[in-house]
Amino acid sequence: MSQSTAIATRELTKTYKDVRALDNINLDLEAHRIYGLLGRNGAGKTTLMSILTGQNYPDHGTALIFGHEPFEHDPTLSRICFIRESQKYPEDFKVHQAFTAAAMFFENWDEQLAQNLVQDFGLPTKRRIKKLSRGQLSAVGVIIGMASRAEITFFDEPYLGLDAVARQVFYDRLVEDFAEYPRTIVLSSHLIDEVANLLEHVIVIDKGRIVIDADAEDLRGAAVTVTGEAAKVQEFIGAATVLHRDGLGALSSVTIKTQLDADRREQAKLMGLDLSPVSLQQFVVRSALSETATATGEKTEARS
Repeated sequence: MSQSTAIATRELTKTYKDVRALDNINLDLEAHRIYGLLGRNGAGKTTLMSILTGQNYPDHGTALIFGHEPFEHDPTLSRICFIRESQKYPEDFKVHQAFTAAAMFFENWDEQLAQNLVQDFGLPTKRRIKKLSRGQLSAVGVIIGMASRAEITFFDEPYLGLDAVARQVFYDRLVEDFAEYPRTIVLSSHLIDEVANLLEHVIVIDKGRIVIDADAEDLRGAAVTVTGEAAKVQEFIGAATVLHRDGLGALSSVTIKTQLDADRREQAKLMGLDLSPVSLQQFVVRSALSETATATGEKTEARS
C-alpha cells in the first residue's frame, strides 16, 4: 500500500444469508480525489462503505484505511466522516447541537464553513431535528460532511431530500471547498449525470462486483451510438463491443464501446449514419448491464 493510497481492499467479501453483498472486491483509492461510487439499489454500495467506515466487517478479505483496518480502531475512525441518506440523530437535539457534537468529534471542523452552509440552505438551527423536513434533514448531513473536512468523507446519497436547486448548491460548494482543502471524497449516487462533472474517478458496483473502475476522463467519449440502416450500422460497427441495441424495422440504433477518430467519423457520415454522444450515466448503465449479462451468459443485445 503506497503512501498516497487512502483506501485499499483485497478480496473483500460479505454475505447476508444467501445474498453475496460483496464479491471479491479489490480497490485502491488514492488520497485527495473525488470518487463516484455508482450502482443500482442493492448493488452493494452501502455495504462497502459500512465496512470501510468500521460499521461492519467482512466475512473474508481486508479493508485498509491509511494502512489500518478501521473496525474498532479509533485513530483511523477519527479521520473518517460517513454521511448517509438515513442519517440518525438524537431526536431531542436541535440543529445547532448536532453541529456542536460534530465539532467535538472532527478535529478539522470548520465552524465558519458550517455557518456559511447554514445560510446557503436556509436551515433553522434552533429547530429540533425531529421537526425538520426531509430536505432540511438532508442539509444537516451535507453540512456536517463538508464542515468536518475529514481526511476521507463518504456521502451515501444524503442529498436525496434536497430539491434540484439545493443539490446544485451542494455540488458547487463541494467543488469550491475541495479545491482549497483537498481530501478523499467518495460520493455514492444514482443521479449520475448530475454529479458527472464532479467526479475524477468512477467505480461502478453491480451485484456485489466491480464492473467499472476507471478515471472519469477515460469514460467520457468512450462510447458512441450509431443510428441508421441496420445493414450499414452492422457493417460500420464490425466487431466492436455492443453495449445496447435497438431496432425498428430496417433502422437500427447501436451503442458501442469505442472511441472514434476523425477518419471513422467521416466514414460514418459518408455511409449516411448518425453518431450520438453517450452520457456518463448512459455509459455506466449500459456497461453495467453488459458486464452483468456477460457474467450470467445472457445476450446483451436482448436487454433493454
